[in-house]
Formats: sequence, C-alpha cells, structure tokens
Amino acid sequence: MFALLVAPNLLVIAVFAYWPIIYNAFLSLTDWNMIAARPTFVGLANYGRTLTDPAFHKTLWITVVFTGFIVAVSLLFGLALAFLFNLPLKGRGAVRTIAFAPHILSGAAVATIWLFIFDPGYGLMRAVIDPFGAEPPDWMNNSDWALPGLIIVYLWKNVGFAALIYLAGLQGLPKELDEAAAIDGASTWTRLRAIKLPLLAPITFFLLITTVIGTFQAFDVIAVMTGGGPGDATTTLSWSIYNEGFQAFNAGRAATLSIIMFVILLLVTTVQARVMERRVHYR
Repeated sequence: MFALLVAPNLLVIAVFAYWPIIYNAFLSLTDWNMIAARPTFVGLANYGRTLTDPAFHKTLWITVVFTGFIVAVSLLFGLALAFLFNLPLKGRGAVRTIAFAPHILSGAAVATIWLFIFDPGYGLMRAVIDPFGAEPPDWMNNSDWALPGLIIVYLWKNVGFAALIYLAGLQGLPKELDEAAAIDGASTWTRLRAIKLPLLAPITFFLLITTVIGTFQAFDVIAVMTGGGPGDATTTLSWSIYNEGFQAFNAGRAATLSIIMFVILLLVTTVQARVMERRVHYR
C-alpha cells in the first residue's frame, strides 16, 4: 500500500529531477550539434578543453565575483534593513511592502526599468550625478561598468527578500533573553553580537544557501541588459551555458559547463553545511 502511494511522486521526481541530470552527464561526454541524428561519444575531451580554456577561467572568475558581491551585500544590507523594519515606526508596513516588491517582479521587467535608469542620456542616474559635475558612464556598454551595474540591479531585486526573511527571524526571537541581558547591563552591540546574531544563524544559513544558488543561476536580467557583454564582461557560467547550447549549438560543451556548475554548487553547499552545522543551533 505504501509503495502504491509513493510511486507517483517517486516517478515524477525521477523523470523531472534525476533523469535530466543523468542525461546531461551523458551529453557532456559527447559532441553533438543537436541536428545530427546521434551524438558522437568523445569521453572526457569536453572537460579537458573546458578546464584548460582561458575563456572558461575568466567566466568562472566573473561568476565568483558577481556571486560574492551579491551574497555578502544582500545579507549585510538585508540584516540592517530587518532591524530598521522592526522598529515601531509609522508606515513601516508600507515600507516593508515597497522593499519586498522588487523581488516578486519578473527579471525582464526589472532589467527594463534599470536600462532606463542607467541610460547615460536621460536616465535617473544622470539626474543624480549631474549636480556633482560628473559625467555618468554608459553602464551597459562599458566593460568596466557593466558588471557593477548588474550587481546593483540584482541587489535591488534581492535585498528586500533577505530583509523580510531576517525580519521574520527577528520577530521570532525570545524577547526574555534580550531583556535579561539588558537588565544585566549588556550594551546594544553586545546583545546583538552575543544573542541576536547567534539565534539568527539558521536564517543566515538559509539565505546563504539560497542566494548562492540563485545568483549562480542568474540569467534573465543578464539576457535583457547585457547579453553577456560588452564583449564577455558579464558572461557568467549560466550565460555561457546558454551561449554554447542555444547559440553555438554545442550540446556537449553546454552539458559540460552545466555539470561543472552542478559540481561547484554541490561542493559549495556541502562545505557551507559542514561549516555551519557547528555554528547553527536550532531552537
């Protein structure tokens, strides 16, 4: 009876979760342009070419920088905003809604909005910079500014989510611990460092994992705003997979990059879990 009940769920998981990974791993061992009737088996040649390709090294570095900035700043600013949103101020409900709204907007809509903001001729950035006598950069067409511009956009889209998750954690903390520490003479900073941050560790762990995975897979905003350019200045690993698979029609190389990204995320998640399990204590 139990087998009959779980069989449909197991079948769906096997077909839509595990089979694509297995088939993708097989494709990474082949050379296939998605037009030929059958892929040609080439073994580990795709991995050898990819791992020794300077372009792949640059793409991986861009992905690491992009992800690192977004993860660090999202968590830091999200925590700061959560403490601000937790204060008994008028209109905080509306402010929370405004802060969270960018997260639920589609990536294409967010990208379109920011293309207008970044426009060097008539965008909002020009209005902000003009009073200082500076000339705004051509953000999306300048290889030095395109990646920082994308980071700003993704932060605007994701910080509100981190803030609301942290806020939920803050409101669930036992107040008696903080009150007891205050009575004992602990300063605000001491209470934050010794009580609140350790109790928020499960929230931080959750946000760390989800933000790393989500940022590594970022695609929609890049597709609309830069298309991986100018040149390869904003070519992340996810965009490189798209390029190889659906522009160069090299399924083997795209599958190889996908497996590499899967392994990287698996290793990062495993390391994070091992490190954090010693520091995260669930109440």
